[in-house]
Amino acid sequence: MRLNLNSILPAPEPVLNRRSRIIPVSDPLLNGNEIKYLTDCIKTGWISSLGGYVEKFEKGFSKFCKVKYAVSVSSGTSALHLALASLGIGRGDEVIMPSFTMVSTANAVVYQGAKLVLVDSEIKTFCIDPAKIEEKITDKTKAIIVVHIYGHPARMDEVLKIARKHRLYVIEDAAEAHGAEYRGKRVGSIGDIGCFSFYGNKIITTGEGGMLVTSNKRIKEKAEFLRDLAFSKEGHFWHKELGFNYRMSNLQAAVGLAQLERVEEFIKIKRRNAYFYNKFLKGTPGIILPPEEEYAKNVFWMYAILVNKDFGITRNELRAKLAAKGIETRIFFIPIHLQPVYSKICRGKYPVSEELCRKGLYLPSGFNLKQNEIKFISKVIRGTAN
Repeated sequence: MRLNLNSILPAPEPVLNRRSRIIPVSDPLLNGNEIKYLTDCIKTGWISSLGGYVEKFEKGFSKFCKVKYAVSVSSGTSALHLALASLGIGRGDEVIMPSFTMVSTANAVVYQGAKLVLVDSEIKTFCIDPAKIEEKITDKTKAIIVVHIYGHPARMDEVLKIARKHRLYVIEDAAEAHGAEYRGKRVGSIGDIGCFSFYGNKIITTGEGGMLVTSNKRIKEKAEFLRDLAFSKEGHFWHKELGFNYRMSNLQAAVGLAQLERVEEFIKIKRRNAYFYNKFLKGTPGIILPPEEEYAKNVFWMYAILVNKDFGITRNELRAKLAAKGIETRIFFIPIHLQPVYSKICRGKYPVSEELCRKGLYLPSGFNLKQNEIKFISKVIRGTAN
């Protein structure tokens, strides 16, 4: 039976009512030491990838993640690409990952010439379903990428057990999960490599930027080497390997360090937002609230809900009604197997991924969101239910 894409793909973005106060999906908080550190960079002239803030940010972030090493990069996507390259994964290799994720995860695999092998997700956590991984493993499989979706950790014990059995690397895509915990361990520290994004809407931001973290010295040194165009130790303009220009600037690192100084505060704000949403939306028919399993600390990067049939109207219809009140929302990711660029090479059935895509949206989750705004948003949602 052919899939009806109209049931999956979103309607055009709803038009926000500009006469109302716009409540954005996300906004950063930049009122710490950002200007002070940036001014220092400019006054001293250290504005490129050389400069003290890069090292300070890397050391601080490795400590935050409870790993030995951190390698700063230009984006979360480049962190994922560099992770795969540092592990020597390339043409002829296979990498297992969830279909339900941002396209960046898939792109990084393809950049290396490796083959994407997709797995469906769990409806309960939105993360990769460990029970469906092992059936996808072949003698060409080299790694599993788990994605801690929207701030909730994947079930790492099951993933690691499978990986050890088959001698596979585990890469954690923690782009949306700074500070999230799995059984008391910070995400990014559990697999072989963790990858983070510092895009403008992330828990801490450098505008653009990312970080690769690991406790493996060999991986760290390889990542540093490849990040900087693979300059040879034999001579500065001598290159024996294909490298990348994935460096983070001192300016970005200065902002990142200022953000990192307040990361625990930022996590508390995200969790506070979720607390009030849960309070005001609990018991609303047809609205499934975001997960937080007993083993997990969800940092609720975005407050992500599912709209079921018994709500009375569709997810897209709800978005339109919220937009009419000046409330911005976003749909869930469209699965990799449905992306035009990958649909011909990633065939298969991934019903949970499609259900999440069809029903999911996230509500305003920014750092400047007020309790009364959360109450107002929740009231609009409850009042819309049939």
